[in-house]
Amino acid sequence: MMPLKKAQISALALFASLLSLPALAHDPVFGLGPHVLFKGGIEIAPEVHISKAGDDKGTELGMGLTYGLTGDWAAGIEIPYIDQSDASGSSSGQGDLTLFTKYRFWREDSPGLQESMTVAFKLKTESGDDEVSTGTTDSILGLAYGYEGRKWYRWTALRYRFNQEDDAGLRRGNKLLFDLVGGIRLKQTGYREPDTVWLLELNGESGQTAELNGAELSNTGGTQWFVSPGIFWTKRNFAVKAGVQIPIASNLNGIQQETDYRAKLVLEWHL
Repeated sequence: MMPLKKAQISALALFASLLSLPALAHDPVFGLGPHVLFKGGIEIAPEVHISKAGDDKGTELGMGLTYGLTGDWAAGIEIPYIDQSDASGSSSGQGDLTLFTKYRFWREDSPGLQESMTVAFKLKTESGDDEVSTGTTDSILGLAYGYEGRKWYRWTALRYRFNQEDDAGLRRGNKLLFDLVGGIRLKQTGYREPDTVWLLELNGESGQTAELNGAELSNTGGTQWFVSPGIFWTKRNFAVKAGVQIPIASNLNGIQQETDYRAKLVLEWHL
């Protein structure tokens, strides 16, 4: 038997390290993560968002479809249905469709560990029903870093949302979003066994004031911080991701409804 060359040994070590990681890569519940699909892979992800801020309540049902263009580049679409109410009444209908893409430009693997960075872009189209559409085409640009080990996880991300002006002259303020997330796997499991990672996120939002025909609206914009416990449970190519955002600090401009809570549940299938 011929001795293995150095390159062959390195390749075998890398393959073994990948087998030691869970079947599904993980992303935070509320924050942006660096996960991308394998080439030709399909992800189907129905989800539900629930939120309450004083008299304002909202439920959003969504369907996300993602395709792996390459091993480092994925793209997809999000299709929402929105039901919302406030002191003045309620409305519901199909929300604005969102197109998105994510590209992983850096990745480093070592035994039992993967680190990566991605850049992401979303385009929210002006396509929903009038009752729930913002009436604008908006975009979000983001950068994410992830550290995924056999026991510990770390993520951080920064996103910026650019909002446009609608036909009535209303321009919602642009928004900066920051995420810092930690995760732990209390029990290391094999490939065919269910796997659980517990998450704790710190999510920050800072929004500019809105404008109506160039005039600032005083009761808009400001900063909010949330602590968000969550869970990521996987088995082979299926995952359940869930969490609750709990406000811990708020500095909103003027008179606004402060957030009571937000909750999110996502189911993921990889095909």
